[in-house]
This record gives sequence, structure tokens and C-alpha cells, in this order.
Amino acid sequence: MSVNFIQNLIQNDRKILHFFPLSIEAWLPKGDLARLVVGIVEQLDLRYLRKSYAGQDSTQYNPEILTALLFYGYVTGVFSSRKLESSTYDSAAFRYISANAHPNHDTIAGFRKQFSKELSKLFVKILMIASRYKDLNYGYAYELEVQLQAEVTEMFRKAEAADCADISIGP
Repeated sequence: MSVNFIQNLIQNDRKILHFFPLSIEAWLPKGDLARLVVGIVEQLDLRYLRKSYAGQDSTQYNPEILTALLFYGYVTGVFSSRKLESSTYDSAAFRYISANAHPNHDTIAGFRKQFSKELSKLFVKILMIASRYKDLNYGYAYELEVQLQAEVTEMFRKAEAADCADISIGP
């Protein structure tokens, strides 16, 4: 009796042209954190980032993508710009966030450095929105914002340290 092992079927499926769904949106479950992050970032006012970032080069990435990529990376423990870059190739969530584009680590690190003050404020807003506290009294909302600002500051410190470590190791 012949046995059809799952591995045999998968090996044959690797030769199929459309192994993955055609739409990157189909790669993630409906409630995935990456979807939440993109949805929140799309609601933010990023006019300043768009205006300041546009025109520096002919191949600039959308600030929405870079903001969401940095935020999602940091909250999931990916602080190195090199690792963020490679994640846009390796991870369905990062591919979704980057709209299947692959900003290089210099672009990611440069964007973070250039707009660290603005991104820090935006990250606190994202965290406040994601926390879904609607009935906060003013005092608690202020405490939460202060706590979140401290957490964001720590994320940026870790990102800077990770990028410095990457530079000392080399490509």
C-alpha cells in the first residue's frame, strides 16, 4: 500500500506558481496586530512627515509605511534597522505593513533619526489609541501618557543601540 506523506504533497506544491495568496492582505488573519497598527497609523495626521520627507530623493518610501514598520518592529522586539529590513522579506506581517516593499536599513535608520521627536509623539498616540481606554479620567489618562512616553523613549534607545551594534559588526 502506497502512503502519501504530507511532506511529499508539499514538495510537489512548491512548483505551483501561486503557492501564496495573490493579495498580501490574505496572508494575515483578520485580528492580527499588524493590521491594527496599519489601521491606526492610517488615521494619524502625518502631513508634517510627508512634507518634510518628500523631495529628498526620487525613491522615498511613504512615511505611513516607515512609521508603521518602526512601531510594529519595536513593539514586537525588533529594534535593529537591519533586522527590520530583513523582516520585510521574511515575515508576512512585516510584508503586509511595508506593502511588500523592502526599505533598506539605511532608509529605516535615517527616517527614525530624522524624525525621532515626531515619531516619539506619534508612537505615544498609537499606544493610546491601541489601549482602547475610552472612559479615562484626565488624571489617569495623563499618567498613562507619561508611562507610554517612557516606554517609547526606551524603544528608541534600544533601536539606536541595536543600529550602533550592527554598524560595529558590519554588513
